[in-house]
Amino acid sequence: MKLAFSTLGVPGLPLPEVLRLASVHGYHGVELRAHPEEPVHPGLGAAERAEAAAEFKAAGVEVLGVAGYARVAAPGDDAPVIEEIRGLVGLARDLGAPFVRVFPGGADGQSSAEADAVAARRLGTAAEYAADLGVRILLETHDSHRTGADAIRVLGLVGHRQVGALWDVMHTWLGGEQPQETYATLSPYLGYVQVKDIASAEDTTPLALGAGVLPLADCVEVLARHGWDGWLCWEYEKRWYPDAAPLEDLLDRGREHLGRLLNDSA
Repeated sequence: MKLAFSTLGVPGLPLPEVLRLASVHGYHGVELRAHPEEPVHPGLGAAERAEAAAEFKAAGVEVLGVAGYARVAAPGDDAPVIEEIRGLVGLARDLGAPFVRVFPGGADGQSSAEADAVAARRLGTAAEYAADLGVRILLETHDSHRTGADAIRVLGLVGHRQVGALWDVMHTWLGGEQPQETYATLSPYLGYVQVKDIASAEDTTPLALGAGVLPLADCVEVLARHGWDGWLCWEYEKRWYPDAAPLEDLLDRGREHLGRLLNDSA
């Protein structure tokens, strides 16, 4: 498995510094938070995109994915959501990233069936565009669709190879799903896995990997047992928890912890 970290952990950091961290601390790739607060986002022009892609190539670091904020199950018109996804897919293509992350985003008061249908309709439409550009759209286990069992309801309706799943291990755990259950459900659709650690269900302040309660060993073990060889991406939510320790100080420890888990599972 290859290791990456998300720029959610280094909010606003210039791209050369992000790439330096990846290179110095032994990470193979970076997941880019695609928000206007960040150096790389869908508002960039063609020249800026080409420059960013060249910086990644020169550093020998891969762009794992573009982590967008489109909410595919949210109430409202389809067109703005589909356009947002198209923008993310275009950015991913220009950067050489294989994946785009989207959220479910179903609303309170919206039935599960309605949210599933809305999300599937939008993802199915966006999938054709993504296929033309060679990018895969991943629905993250998050918010209204926290578990693999939730996500699969949407993915089963879409039924398109360019739409898959992003397994956020915190959300499936918070949803009461065991790692082996999540993997069994999502494995045919799995793009990559976001790892993290927290103190408890009540305190989700990000911690160093291995310092909290999330079942990271179980997650890695089930992936290794089934021969899965994709990406593990550390999503350290520094942007939402400014008092959390700097990610830079934890990157070596995180890589070493994941390495131990992988060795133990071999």
